[in-house]
Amino acid sequence: MSVARQPSPARRPDASTSADPSLSSGMVPPVDPGTRRREIAMFLLLAVLIWPVLSIAIVGGYGFIVWISQLILGPPGPPAV
Repeated sequence: MSVARQPSPARRPDASTSADPSLSSGMVPPVDPGTRRREIAMFLLLAVLIWPVLSIAIVGGYGFIVWISQLILGPPGPPAV
């Protein structure tokens, strides 16, 4: 007579086995005030300086490519009769 073995339930990591004891009780770790200030400064740098300059460079580069291609290939439109 053979007995069917039940599969053992998958082990999930328990909060009590966490490496950081401050996270074991579900508490959020404290945020360094300097980190928040750096994040805000980086966001403002991206939003106010880098993205506008990058968008102008992309649009200007596209216009330059169109201009050069029209110098080489001629203006768009139907062929001359």
